Formats: sequence, structure tokens, C-alpha cells
Amino acid sequence: MATRPWTIVAFLVLSGLGLPVVAQVSLDTEVDPVRPNMVGAYGPWLADEVLSREPGRLSFRTGQWGSVDEWRRAARPRVLERLAPVDLGGVPEVTVHSRHTFDGLAFERLSWQLPAGPRTEAVFIKPAGAEGPLPGILGLHDHAANKFLGWRKIVRTGEDFWPIQETHQAEYYEGLAWANEIARRGYAVLVHDTFPFASRRVKVADVPEQIRQGGVDPEPDDREGIEKYNHFAGEHEHIMAKSLFTAGTTWPGVYLVEDQRALDVLASRPEVDPARLGCAGLSGGGMRTVFLGGLDERIQVAVAVGFMTTWRDFLLDKVFTHTWMTYVPLLPKELDFPEILALRAPAATMVLSCREDPLYTLPEMERADAILRETFERAGAGDRYQGRFYDGGHKFDREMQADAFDWFDRFLKKQGDDTR
Repeated sequence: MATRPWTIVAFLVLSGLGLPVVAQVSLDTEVDPVRPNMVGAYGPWLADEVLSREPGRLSFRTGQWGSVDEWRRAARPRVLERLAPVDLGGVPEVTVHSRHTFDGLAFERLSWQLPAGPRTEAVFIKPAGAEGPLPGILGLHDHAANKFLGWRKIVRTGEDFWPIQETHQAEYYEGLAWANEIARRGYAVLVHDTFPFASRRVKVADVPEQIRQGGVDPEPDDREGIEKYNHFAGEHEHIMAKSLFTAGTTWPGVYLVEDQRALDVLASRPEVDPARLGCAGLSGGGMRTVFLGGLDERIQVAVAVGFMTTWRDFLLDKVFTHTWMTYVPLLPKELDFPEILALRAPAATMVLSCREDPLYTLPEMERADAILRETFERAGAGDRYQGRFYDGGHKFDREMQADAFDWFDRFLKKQGDDTR
């Protein structure tokens, strides 16, 4: 314990005169030291008094709803209100730019125009010769402080395989393009660039000189230029976030709708069974899985990888490791972060986490897992939630991919579907 001198000021009213007399008394008292955290002495107050450890007002764990369906009807509209989703129109008109086969898979290069920003580029993958109806997977690419890349982070088309793609897949996916790997098991897979990555990225030339941070708009073979661009894009995040808040929306409010429009594209494909859709992603893709999986009932199976913890973890210890893209003003007092994903209960849900992931603390990852498990058990669907922990850091490696793909097979495959 630490001691600190305090001065007590007493106001005494003298009888008959009504005059205050100030008496100062110095004494030592013991106070708890503040554990180092993101906001110093304000951390315990924000965490325990403002945020609080107790279930939020809209948590299913409060016991105020008789069923998970009743809870969802109350909580989902409030989450959407907090996200303030943007209007990006209906199902976009898709242009097919090319078709080819590679390594037993059929690829289509696609694009579509949303009401804001440049065209969205995407890739559709299925087993060569497959006609369907196939279960569909929306592959959600990661953040990784690399906005120059989008769908290319998790796809290998056999054409224009950039060296920076190979480096990225080696670092985070044990050398695999996981979208290819799951397509090979009998799935139709769509992977799209999202705001503001790759084809949807903010160009340096389009912003004022004073905020360019030495950035350039590079070509794919210009590694130094890509590093400069990604530095600019990282420094630009707080500007983008404040601009979104100023416009009356949030970053997840843009993400969610862009991913829903991509889901529209996937579900409308003739080879795809729209009743058997799933989504998955690592890191920023895991965060997008939380919002899309929690808020869009078309997602029958969701697998969030490398992005699960609590608001308390962000607040006290890990906000500095995360992008501005995560945060939804006011929502933390109503639902904890894992409860956004839990809104999908009893639909099949998997969360894969790594014990040494530097983006989170292990105790709060474990607490998030417990919150999800409790919610699914209260919903009578304990067998439809699975949280797994692995050794190592931030990744979606071969072992984790195999577990995720088996989970998709369990809930999306029909008897007679190809499994490999």
C-alpha cells in the first residue's frame, strides 16, 4: 500500500458570530496504487464505475428475457441504432471481368459499384465443374496494418500472385490461401475488398497535402512505396474515424453494410444455396464476423478468429493495439463485446483464439469465451458454440483452419456434398 498526505478543511461556525473558521489537519492515509493501464489513474474509475463489470442493460445474462428470441428482438435494434449503418443501396449490379481455373478451382474476378467510393473488387471461387447448390462462405480479409491489400490476403488465383501476398500469407496463414482451401472442400467462396482496403482504399492523391504523411500511391511491386502507403493509411485512421462520427455513423456501421452487400452477391449466385451461408475471418476479419454474424440472420455459421475479448480489455490494456474500426459509442454499457456475436444464438458459432496473441490479455479472452458459452447455454444451444485456444501468437494457421473447416462441414454440409 502507498501513503499520501491529505489535508482536511473544516468550516466551523463560531457561536453568535456566524463566521467560518478554517482548520487544517494533515494526516496520512493508505490508498491503492493504480495498476498501469491505458489511462492511468482514470482506468479503475472508467472500468468499474462507468463501464462496470456487471452485465450491461441489454445483456441476456441479466435474466430479464424469457427466451433468446425475445432478447434478440430487443437487443439487435439497439445495436444497429448504435452502429448507425450507412445506406449503400440494394443488391449491387455485378460485372464479371474474367474466368479461369487453377489448381482444381474455378475463379471469377468480379466488381460492383456502391454509392460511395471506388468500385469494389472481389473474387468468387468454387470447385472446378461444380454446379451446386453449394454452401457459401463469405471470406472476410484481415486488417494487419496493410490497407494496400484486400482480398489478395486470403486468396491465390494463380494469376498475378504478388510477392507481398506470399509474405502476408506466410506470416498469418502458415503459407495457405485459406479461401482456396475451404473452396476445395466443396464450398462456393466470395472474398471482397472492404472499406478502405485495396480497391476501396483512400488514395493519397485524393487528400490534402498536409495529411499525406509522406505517403504515395504505389504499384504492387514497389515494396517501399507500399510501406509508405500503409504508414499514411494508419495515420489516416483517426481522421477517417472522426469524419465518420461527424457524419453520424461509425466504422462498423460502414463495414456491416458493405459485408451485407457482398453477402447479397454471394447468396444470389446460381451455384449457391442461400439457406447455407457462413462467414469467417482473422483479426479485422474476425471483428467483421462478430458484427455480420451477430446482426445478419442469413449467416448460419460464423467463425471469428483472433478477435475476441471484452470492452474492459480494450479499455484498460489493449486499446493501443487496435484500430479505430472496432468501436461503437455508447454500446459498451449495454452489451459486452462478445455479446454482439452472441446475438446469433442458437446459430452455430466458433471462436478461435491464441493464448499468446499480443492484441489481447488471456484472462479477458477467457472471460469473453465464458460470456459466449453462458449465453448459448442459457439459449439451450451449448453444443452450437465452441471456443478454442491455441498456443502461439496472432494467426490462423493450418491447425486452426482445419478446425474451422470441420465446424463449417458439421453445420453447412448435407449428406452427399463433397467434403474434399
